[in-house]
Amino acid sequence: MIALPDLATLIAFLGAGVLLNLTPGADVMFAIASGARGGAKAGVAAAAGVASGSFVHIALTALGVAAAIRAMPGAFEVIRWAGAGYLLYLAVQSWRALPQEARAGRDGLAAAFRRGFVTNLLNPKVALFILAFLPQFADPARGPLWSQLLALGLVFVLTGFCITAAYGAAGGALAGRIARHGRALNRIAALVFGGLAVRLASG
Repeated sequence: MIALPDLATLIAFLGAGVLLNLTPGADVMFAIASGARGGAKAGVAAAAGVASGSFVHIALTALGVAAAIRAMPGAFEVIRWAGAGYLLYLAVQSWRALPQEARAGRDGLAAAFRRGFVTNLLNPKVALFILAFLPQFADPARGPLWSQLLALGLVFVLTGFCITAAYGAAGGALAGRIARHGRALNRIAALVFGGLAVRLASG
């Protein structure tokens, strides 16, 4: 049996999700940094990776795995530090990249997608946020929660992708105008990735 949220709940959830996604956060900053380094298409590809990583968290939440991870602080810490380490690695790579590497990065859409996916997947805060946010709009009386959570999650991911992709494309447009400052763009991207790593590691 499959159950879906009622229309009023879906509209309320959509409004809340759009407002949350419009607020610049780690995902938005990551997409902007990716766009600044590799162009508008790279920013959009990074946003697609972020959205895909989010949907994995949503699927895990629907299956109850996220709740189990929350109950095991050790597993949470391992994932958190792995995510921080990966972001730090991206920061070092960006800092050391040569300007011509930034221009070459415009063709690396698969790499931008992969970075967005892995970064989001290794951020347990995303799982905890989804675990706290989505169930508020699900009603056990309507039927199985897993199908309601997946439906809500799909809406959240799609709206999040559109908004984050717009930010990423804007970062790419800005990069195109100041392409001659390629080293500076790399350094800015490195600082953003490094800041996100510190933010994740600090808990």
